[in-house]
Amino acid sequence: MNAKQDKQVAIQKFISVAKDLGQDQLDREKLAKIRDALIEIAAHKAWWGQDTYPAPTGEDLQARYLIHSEPDDSYALYLNVMKPGKKIVPHNHTTWACIAAVEGVESNYLYERTDDGSVPGHATVVQTGMQAVEPGHGIALMPDDIHAVRIEDDNIRHLHMYGRALETLTERMAFDTTNNTCKIMDVGVKTQRSQG
Repeated sequence: MNAKQDKQVAIQKFISVAKDLGQDQLDREKLAKIRDALIEIAAHKAWWGQDTYPAPTGEDLQARYLIHSEPDDSYALYLNVMKPGKKIVPHNHTTWACIAAVEGVESNYLYERTDDGSVPGHATVVQTGMQAVEPGHGIALMPDDIHAVRIEDDNIRHLHMYGRALETLTERMAFDTTNNTCKIMDVGVKTQRSQG
């Protein structure tokens, strides 16, 4: 097999692992196993390089590539390439998510919602921790977990795996910690289809 075939086989193997673990009631333990399997394919740095997945250019701070998605938009794998200065506000996903680093450090700030959600548009969240996602490490997030992202030093390439494709997530909430508000979060940058 050549490198491209090795990559495709590894991706299919990973998707099978994610499906096996994700088909029943998903818990943090199973999600950690999906994250660990994602870390394994992220370790193959040559598979995720600039030649196939170019970094954003000009003023753009992020490029997102769809690597795999099932026909029903489940089990969606992306590669995110982001430049320093990129910030993503606190948000949830409404589906499970795992992130693993190919290269560079993504600072993930973890939050907990402290209001009961009964007042539309109002939300209070408090930061509960920070986790650096760097090569050999990842993060696993349940559907209601809230995190914010900052890219501070160098360009990053990170794999993101979601239970459902980002483009289908119409109920994700973005949280404004200054004004104690929340609103539906848009998908952000336009996803590009992977050719590799």
